[in-house]
Amino acid sequence: MRLLKIQAFLKEKNITYDYVEENECGSIDFQFRGVPYHVWEFPPEEPGCESNIRTGGRVEEFSGDYEEAILEVLRDWDAMK
Repeated sequence: MRLLKIQAFLKEKNITYDYVEENECGSIDFQFRGVPYHVWEFPPEEPGCESNIRTGGRVEEFSGDYEEAILEVLRDWDAMK
């Protein structure tokens, strides 16, 4: 199981999501206010992920502690506070 912190956050906020893991890469898809969002991990040899979490229509890459960086964005959403 991967992306555990993000999964825990979504569960805490009662946001339904789909989780898939393949080749040691986690993937989370969910909707919030009708907008689809995703978080897709890169393979372990290329640590990081891509997500449209900051801007629903644009994908960006996150590196380093990418799970924490995504959580920071989620925590900033006014509706989630």
